[in-house]
Amino acid sequence: MRILFDARFTRLDHHDGISRYGASLIAAVAERADVTMLISDRRQLGLLPEVPHVLITSPLSPRELFVASQINGLRPDVVVCPMQTMGSWGRKYPLVLTLHDLIYYQNPQPPGSLPLPVRTLWRLYHLAYWPQRLLLNRADVVATISETTRGQISEHRLTRRPVRIVGNAPQPDTVVRPEGVDPGRDLLYMGSFMPYKNVETILAGMRGLDGYTLHLLSRITEARRKELELLIPPGQRVIFHNGVSDELYQELLRSGAALVTLSRAEGYGLPVIEAMAAGTPVIAADTPIFREVGGAAALYVDPDDPSQFTVAVKTLAEPDQWQAASRAGRMQAGTYSWDRSAEQLLEAAAIATVEHAGKAPWRR
Repeated sequence: MRILFDARFTRLDHHDGISRYGASLIAAVAERADVTMLISDRRQLGLLPEVPHVLITSPLSPRELFVASQINGLRPDVVVCPMQTMGSWGRKYPLVLTLHDLIYYQNPQPPGSLPLPVRTLWRLYHLAYWPQRLLLNRADVVATISETTRGQISEHRLTRRPVRIVGNAPQPDTVVRPEGVDPGRDLLYMGSFMPYKNVETILAGMRGLDGYTLHLLSRITEARRKELELLIPPGQRVIFHNGVSDELYQELLRSGAALVTLSRAEGYGLPVIEAMAAGTPVIAADTPIFREVGGAAALYVDPDDPSQFTVAVKTLAEPDQWQAASRAGRMQAGTYSWDRSAEQLLEAAAIATVEHAGKAPWRR
């Protein structure tokens, strides 16, 4: 099977969640099938596996509606996009689109990294569900990364197409921290600082955690940093890293006391499973998606109650509790792998070819 994988959402200098998901999936699927990547900037190749590629227009270009005219001539057996926004007018190939989550319907603020016109369209797009239905129904198969999101897709009747899980996973080269080493008192947060991420409650929960340091690892705007600095309890230590390399991130995971996240909405929550794979316990918001990904291994707290967060951190300070959580996390992380995700994608691709073959030409 010849798969064209849309890698145009790959970042240029560092991965975000979508970028890492796509790159990791490409690498795993390329071990099993003939994969060619679609890119829109040659600099993206620095974050992508060594797989054949074709340069086409940007997914943010107005020409995206008619991108199929560039792809038809490549004669793929199936095209896979790790987003749901790929243009499909006039396509002659099976298509798998991916919907990661429905976060922005309840949290309409778009990512600040997008150009202003795209942010405006983003807000308009999420005012109602019908634009999402229009896009998803133009695919042959819709992929998503969790059962939680698949349930939401069904609840809101977003598509008539088959919906298949193609899961996220930790990196296969994750180094597990050695057992018996003092976990220290560093708490790690990896994620954006958008309002729904609820970093404010983590900061409030630092009150009473003397001796602990909260590391906010992701990039942050100066304005948002100033907002959060005002919320740091007196005497507590909080470090804004404003972005870290993959190497430093892994090093911190292997030495930190816990990864913490009280996000109110996620499609998966990749840092959770990344931390568990390294043997680092997780304190997470008690939400369906974190329950799905973290299983019985994480410590769950009310995302609106800072005192529960404080108690959870102190609970992990007990040596037996920390070791038990570390071992449980490693076992839970072992249930996810990119090999498994690659098999799931190939199954979705096979279904897409059958669905496409059964459509009348005017419906493609």
